[in-house]
Amino acid sequence: MAQEDSGERTEEPTSKRLTESREKGQIPRSRELNTLMLLLASVMGLYMLGEGIIAELVSIFKNTFQISRDEVFDGMVPLVLLKSVLTDALLVLAPFFALLSVVAIISSVMLGGWSFSVKSLGFKVEKMDPIKGIGRMFGAKGLMELVKALAKFFLVATVAGVLLWSQMEEFLQLGSQAVNVGMAHFVDILFWTMLILVLSLIVVAALDVPFQLWDHKRQLKMSMQEIKDENKQTEGSPEMKGRIRQLQMEAAQRRMMQDVPTADVVITNPDHYAVALRYEQEESGAPKVVASGVDLVALQIRGIAKEHNVPIVEAPPLARAIYYSAEIGDEIPEGLYVAVAKILAYVYQIDMYQQRRSGKPTSLKESDLPIPDDLQRD
Repeated sequence: MAQEDSGERTEEPTSKRLTESREKGQIPRSRELNTLMLLLASVMGLYMLGEGIIAELVSIFKNTFQISRDEVFDGMVPLVLLKSVLTDALLVLAPFFALLSVVAIISSVMLGGWSFSVKSLGFKVEKMDPIKGIGRMFGAKGLMELVKALAKFFLVATVAGVLLWSQMEEFLQLGSQAVNVGMAHFVDILFWTMLILVLSLIVVAALDVPFQLWDHKRQLKMSMQEIKDENKQTEGSPEMKGRIRQLQMEAAQRRMMQDVPTADVVITNPDHYAVALRYEQEESGAPKVVASGVDLVALQIRGIAKEHNVPIVEAPPLARAIYYSAEIGDEIPEGLYVAVAKILAYVYQIDMYQQRRSGKPTSLKESDLPIPDDLQRD
């Protein structure tokens, strides 16, 4: 009780809470994963496309700026040339930018999936609260951001220092090589150095991704009071649900009472139980229960049966057996076929006697109505 009253968020978020948070744009994201993927795509993209891009750019600049003396002093020519250079350069760089764009989109949805929320674009006054801002800075997330920044700095610095020290001789040999060979060697060293530096950030991303998932789940946790309030909103208060169930029971009881006049017989306990049966001779099935009840409901069934001249037969064991083994609308169990058949035959004989078409039938005894042991109820 103390934990509930404190309002601590210790419970897992409900499906409704998860759906609402996603609609608001609150999904786990890892900037370290995005940075790693973009840097890795940049390095690999330059490795695969870099030679072609440099050759194309050199050709563009070489061809563009070979102009005559008259064109140099023409004020419009430099502007036209600049536009041409920029256009051609963008076309050359377009595949590289397209690669980065695709990787940026993929890396963004890798963790939390695709989500577009208009609500997250709205202005929120609480984000301008300096007290909450300080709390975020010194909270678990702010501490994690500080740890990540320091980790990246020391990690990259350490890896870069080790790489430079291990390749110092290769750097010194570049000066003794021919220009073309030296440039190719330098580009190769630069590529592998950048690749190893980028791959070293996998350690930071591997720590950040589980933290972001944990932090997202922590922010969505709910208190017991929040769960109760949500249940009230979605399902209604207990009082309202109880009232609805009561109305449903009353409606079902009214429909049941409307079917009592259509019954062929009402079997009673005689005071506590009453079941109304109807047998459709045109149908191949067994007699069905059209109404059943105990105490006051049983009294109502007997009263309606008397008003509509529905025969009432006292057979306490059979009434209890039918009440506990068949719901309203169900056929009677197979084990009660013989007993119910004798009841219907007795009712038919009563009807014939009242029409003075036969003699008075012999009253039924409990021993005349066989009930299997598994269907007997006390």
